[in-house]
Amino acid sequence: MPASMLKQSFFKLKLLSALLVIISLISGFTINRASGTQPKPRKSIRVLIVGGGTSHDFDRWYKQADDTTLSTDGLCTVTYTNNTDSIGFLLRNADVLYLVTNQPINTENRKAIFDFVNAGNGLILGHPALWYNWKDWPEYNLQLVSGGASEHDRYGSFDESIINTNHPVTKGVEQNFTLKDERYHYIPDPAGPGIEVLANNHVAGSDIIYPSIFVVKNPKARIVCIALGHDGASHDIDPYKTLLRNAVKWVAHQ
Repeated sequence: MPASMLKQSFFKLKLLSALLVIISLISGFTINRASGTQPKPRKSIRVLIVGGGTSHDFDRWYKQADDTTLSTDGLCTVTYTNNTDSIGFLLRNADVLYLVTNQPINTENRKAIFDFVNAGNGLILGHPALWYNWKDWPEYNLQLVSGGASEHDRYGSFDESIINTNHPVTKGVEQNFTLKDERYHYIPDPAGPGIEVLANNHVAGSDIIYPSIFVVKNPKARIVCIALGHDGASHDIDPYKTLLRNAVKWVAHQ
């Protein structure tokens, strides 16, 4: 082969080698840059909804409507049950318990709920679960609800007010809105851990104010209580949906 051709071939090999080095460096830079600056994929929050009981359409508003609200955009992976005997088993694979049942709960599963909370896992207590449902389980209302309701107004319209707009649970929720619901007469128990009220409603023509969205000051876990939620007039409106999604994220530390 002539010397000129050998020289050209050698030059091409050097050029190819240089290009490969440059490509390798660029690829390494891209990988390092991506791993250093791009956020990790958000982990879907595993939520167990426990419903079922009386006076409410649990399947429609909790199993269907709230499941859809929480599952949107992959925020949560939801499991729903109305079998309270399965609570302890299902909590093994849950990050958040969303309790809305007013059914009987046996001793084993009552303990599972408290163990879950005492381990620092998130708890949301919805409308039906803020009642004094279990007379033989006073620890529930005392420690997890820090009070409760034993009566409510007739179903109808009332004005709701966000009184703490800086809390993560109320982020993005309009400060005042009207809805139809059962206004729960939630009364805090002074012997409980106490609450931080995030939203309330004022009974027109009186000085009576009832908490409706609040945080229970549990020393081990985050607990959010949502007294709204009798039917679609709550579950289908944007303020409720935002409050619920925010609550799940906050109790799950996301």
